[in-house]
Amino acid sequence: MSRRQSTSRRRVLATLGTGIAAAAAGCLGSNSLGGQPTYEEGTVSGINASNVSNRSATQLSAAAALAQQQPSNSVTPLDSLALRDHEFVVESGYLGSTIQGTVENTGGNRLVVAEVRTRLYDDEGTMLGRYLASTGDLNSGSTWEFQVIVLESPTAVASYDIAVLGTPS
Repeated sequence: MSRRQSTSRRRVLATLGTGIAAAAAGCLGSNSLGGQPTYEEGTVSGINASNVSNRSATQLSAAAALAQQQPSNSVTPLDSLALRDHEFVVESGYLGSTIQGTVENTGGNRLVVAEVRTRLYDDEGTMLGRYLASTGDLNSGSTWEFQVIVLESPTAVASYDIAVLGTPS
């Protein structure tokens, strides 16, 4: 096989692969951003060292075991997922820093997976970490009350942003 034929074949396969990926993204109902999630800003207020306590080593270990930090590769932004509300909440015990809220499946089909992704920032805008929560089988018209467990100290977090993604059935 000549070098010219090899290059031509690669070009055809690359073009075909790109086309299939684009078509699949369209079939999954992704939004117009080409698969990139749209993040909303969230604020953190009323948190100071005098009104919160840090987790003990045992509590931090329990929180770390439950905190999700690895996003799924099978989710994409979906027009049928609506982030209804969210807030930064400090819980007692091992939960500590959390982001809580509600997601609604406004579409006509069940979702196999719904995932909330958050990014936390300090006062200077430096990202402190990424955390998420996920659920399976979110039926059409139903809501999911999520809770993202955050391992950062509540006093270190100044703001966050949040997005919701999913996988249709």
